[in-house]
Amino acid sequence: MNDDNLLPFQRLDAYKVAKELAKRVHEASIRDSELRDQATRASKSAFLGLCEGLPSDAAGIRRRHFDIANNSLHEVVGAIDLADAIGVLDSEVARDVLALATRLKRMLRALPR
Repeated sequence: MNDDNLLPFQRLDAYKVAKELAKRVHEASIRDSELRDQATRASKSAFLGLCEGLPSDAAGIRRRHFDIANNSLHEVVGAIDLADAIGVLDSEVARDVLALATRLKRMLRALPR
């Protein structure tokens, strides 16, 4: 996609990291259908919550959507960590996803300020 066709919030690092996180979770091939469903839903929710909050100028609305994104992010972390622990996800993939989650957590923490 050409940068000229992007909305301003799509150029932000937080947007890019959340999108990459959702992509990596989707591609992770978690071998437990319930954990795969939970992780992919939560990663999509984190991304979409961020997308709803970023363009808003209302602090309360931004905070609410960033809280949703943050809560979903923690669900992703739990699902990925558990998938790794029970052996239904490659540990290297889990480490990569969790590293992205940590980056996104720092960004989410800084956004409402």
